[in-house]
Amino acid sequence: MSIPDPAVAPSAPSLRVAAPADTDDVAALAARTFALACPPTTTAEAIAEHIRTVLSPARFRAHLADPARRVVVAEVDGQTVGYTMVVAAPPADPDVAGALRLRPEIELSKVYVEAGSHGVGVARPLMAETLRIARELAGESGRDAGAGIWLGVNEHNARAIRFYERSGFRIVGTRSFRLSDAVETDHVMERALVATA
Repeated sequence: MSIPDPAVAPSAPSLRVAAPADTDDVAALAARTFALACPPTTTAEAIAEHIRTVLSPARFRAHLADPARRVVVAEVDGQTVGYTMVVAAPPADPDVAGALRLRPEIELSKVYVEAGSHGVGVARPLMAETLRIARELAGESGRDAGAGIWLGVNEHNARAIRFYERSGFRIVGTRSFRLSDAVETDHVMERALVATA
């Protein structure tokens, strides 16, 4: 992973929906970026277990084949540097279901950008494209295009929370997130899929 040279203007990211051929690249990126969202108390063993069980190539292969999901990738100079995943399904967690105010709902399940691509113009266009894809997915799945979109973010991940707030999300509740033997608290954040004027 390289740190961008601030004297060199970065290339604008290329954004697209991932295809089955992207499975290994997306899984590798997921493995490299997952720890960025973890609290500092998370053990290396817990991170490795989550990557092995939740972010494996087999899991991403299944995600990419699922018509209720879309994985969006951001590429810079031919390298995959960020990805998101949206899911058109009601939340299974009763804490999340109770916190959400907008119905029906789309989940923004994953939002990750390589550390070396933070602050250089990748995350904001990736989020905009993800919201556009989520609106399409909402329509395809019979959901109202004015539906809500929600996400969970660790309560200690201040950088991500600020980014989500700038992207129109607001904290509406909390949920528990199990990571190996530890139980973490996530903020549940929500916004309308279609921004209101």
